[in-house]
Formats: sequence, C-alpha cells, structure tokens
Amino acid sequence: MDFKSSDTIPGPRTEDRLPHTAEAAVKIVIVGGFGVGKTTMVGSVSEIRPLTTEETMTQAGIGVDDNYGSASKTATTVAMDFGRISITDELVLYLFGTPGQERFWFLWNGLFEGALGAVVLVDTRRLEVSFDVMGRLEERGVPFVVAVNTFPDAPRYPVAELRTALDLPEEIPILDCDVRRRASSRDVLMTLMRLLHSLAMKGALT
Repeated sequence: MDFKSSDTIPGPRTEDRLPHTAEAAVKIVIVGGFGVGKTTMVGSVSEIRPLTTEETMTQAGIGVDDNYGSASKTATTVAMDFGRISITDELVLYLFGTPGQERFWFLWNGLFEGALGAVVLVDTRRLEVSFDVMGRLEERGVPFVVAVNTFPDAPRYPVAELRTALDLPEEIPILDCDVRRRASSRDVLMTLMRLLHSLAMKGALT
C-alpha cells in the first residue's frame, strides 16, 4: 500500500499514552521457567494492552521443552512480553516478560540490558527450573524478588523451606502470588520496588 502525503499514521490509543505526569521510568524483567505464568502476569497487571509474542506450540517442541505441569498449554512466548504500569503519578514501570524455554534463553541478554530489577516466578512443582534463572540474575547483579505462583494443584511450602530449597539469603523477599489477579501481581511489583529503594538507600545500586 502506498501512502499519500495527506495520509496520517495513527498514534497510540488514548489509554496507551504515557501519563504527562511521569518523571521516571524503570525497566523490570519477569523471568522464570516454561509455563510459570510470565505472560499472564504481564497481561493482568499492565495498564496498556500488552504486547505478546506467543506462538502455537507444535510437535517440534516434544522432547525439547519441559512442559511438566503445563500439559494443557498450547502457546508459548518466543521473544518477549511487554507491558506498562504506573506505580505513582511520577513513576512508571516497563515490564518485559522473558521466554521460558531454554532454547530461547539467548534472547535474555538483550532483555536484561538496563533492567533495574526482576521478578522470578516460581512453580513449586518444578523448583529446579528456577536455579539457572536466578543464577543468571546473580551473575548480572540484577536484584530480584521471588513470587510463587499459586497453581491450584501445586504443593504449598513454608517460606523458610522454600528459602532453603532455593538457597536464597534472607534479604531476598519470597511471596505468594496469583498472577491472574491484578492486585496480587501489583503487590509483587511493589515488593520489588521497596527492595530496590532499600538497596538504593544503602548505595548498593549503581
């Protein structure tokens, strides 16, 4: 299609425009293994229509992707999810959800660039998939909180047991979350912001 000089290119929807009061923006990444709820979390909490890069899963993924606990999942993120939420009138968070399948982890380096903090989503049915995820964040020095997505059939453990199993120090918050609920997902982000503020006051953030 050829555009004429008189044609106008539509801008963002009114509800998607950045608030004029915004003075600071923070990049946050939401990470975790395959099927832990990253896309759902971005979608539930974003104040704008989220950008997703989900594709239908095919036979090619059988034997390659570990979908234990997610057998009914029919689509998967192949690049990233993107959303936005205003924490205050002045502070805006840009949310980037990473692909969970290990074969797409090469994309993580670009998504981590410039990120001030992260949310690690955990499924207690598959705690082991969280180790590499948290290891990558620790290598890059990205502060994070751990949010346990409360799947209906997932076992529940006391925070102390989870902390031991994940080998996490006391200063890293661990909290339950239902990523389908906006309020619950927002609480996780607020916990992360409090952690980042505390680290900034201690001079631990650069």
